[in-house]
Amino acid sequence: MTEPTPGEIKFWDLAEPFLIRPEVTRSTMMGFPCLRVDGKFFASADRATGDLLVKLPEARVDELVEHGRAMSFAPAGRRFREWAAIPYAKSRTWKRLLDEAHAFVAAAPRPPARQSR
Repeated sequence: MTEPTPGEIKFWDLAEPFLIRPEVTRSTMMGFPCLRVDGKFFASADRATGDLLVKLPEARVDELVEHGRAMSFAPAGRRFREWAAIPYAKSRTWKRLLDEAHAFVAAAPRPPARQSR
């Protein structure tokens, strides 16, 4: 097992208050440790880079990228429009961005349940 990055350690430190809430759970997303609210992903830690990954409205992600506060999250070259990667060097903003991501995803309607065939 590899040692956690400083970013992953900070992510879990900031995640603790969220995990007290019954609607928030730990999980994995594409192999990354993550947080879910009501089953929907809202934040993760990139083990390779130590970046915080947060789900936010596309316009907010664009704003963060434009102002140099984040990078687009684009694993394997495919950009996820509602996901921003915030480097560890900007970790002072992580708590606020985790709060934003939680509020954004918690307010989103649940997708309809899949019909079984």
